[in-house]
Amino acid sequence: MEADNSLQSILYKRGSLQLLDQRKLPLETIYLEIRDAADGWSAIRDMVVRGAPAIAIAAALSLAVEVSNLEAFNGTTDDAAFFLNKKLEYLVSSRPTAVNLSDAATKLKEVISMAATAASEAPSIFQAYIEAAEIMLMDDVASNKAIGSYGVSFLRHQLKSSKKLSILTHCNTGSLATAGYGTALGVIRAVHSEGLLERAYCTETRPFNQGSRLTAFELVHDNIPATLIADSAAAALMKDGRVDAVIVGADRVAANGDTANKIGTYSLSLCAMNHHIPFYVAAPLTSIDLSLYSGKEIVIEERSPKELTHSRGGLGEQVAASGISVWNPAFDVTPANLISGIITEKGVITKISSDAFDIKDFIEKAAK
Repeated sequence: MEADNSLQSILYKRGSLQLLDQRKLPLETIYLEIRDAADGWSAIRDMVVRGAPAIAIAAALSLAVEVSNLEAFNGTTDDAAFFLNKKLEYLVSSRPTAVNLSDAATKLKEVISMAATAASEAPSIFQAYIEAAEIMLMDDVASNKAIGSYGVSFLRHQLKSSKKLSILTHCNTGSLATAGYGTALGVIRAVHSEGLLERAYCTETRPFNQGSRLTAFELVHDNIPATLIADSAAAALMKDGRVDAVIVGADRVAANGDTANKIGTYSLSLCAMNHHIPFYVAAPLTSIDLSLYSGKEIVIEERSPKELTHSRGGLGEQVAASGISVWNPAFDVTPANLISGIITEKGVITKISSDAFDIKDFIEKAAK
């Protein structure tokens, strides 16, 4: 089922960008007007918008809106290129772990460089940038649907089960985390649309409750049979034989397959391994960072202690004892040896040995 506007995190038309304030879900549906890169930076940093693909698109479009509405720009083509590049660097600083954001900025800088070489005036460079950002928005939706398609085909072949499948997911990887449809939740949507889904299980996802607030919201909206569990209940659920596969998203995948995702993902992978349940990562190729050999090099963002010590993810009343110290990493890294496969928009990356992926080779072949 396609998500309607009530579930879209990004509402864009040229010159206008609104982002769904996901901190208020599921009780309130409020869109915030984003007028420039500064608004985009704040929305990303404050988690108005979240999810690696959505962050990248929101950043790109916030700058597109800013230059669309510039009344005048007194400068050369080089000045225009410098202006855009500095804004992109600023936007990348909003959240460091998700590689999609820096990858989008790199690709947009290439567009800017090519436009600056060919253009004779600044507006042409701005126009080239705007069009490139809009293409990223359209491509993300198409990419997510391809991930869903490859995912359902792969699961059908690998699990070879005559019964319907029950799938456990973590955090939020649906239309709220992307430009539309979703990655891991997109695979679940595709399995459901094929009539193969028995039940989706979603964790509440501490510390920010993106599973109970967002994933549960999407599953109920789309009438997908689903059950919410506490993060700490996952092992018991697996032991009871109620999970056929675990599918999660990714904020960054290193060259060896180590994957950074919402805190708690590593724990799920260990439980899955112990119970002989396949554990899959669903992510676009833009989430893969070949410059990092392993997950040890991934920068892990730490969030405010208030997200644990106060209710509503830090927005409500205090619930923990004053003076308690807090460790609140937003992500953890799941080693490649615990991952059964990586589902992408170009196919599924499988292992070349029990604990190794050849991701670079897969990407090179996919590019041909």
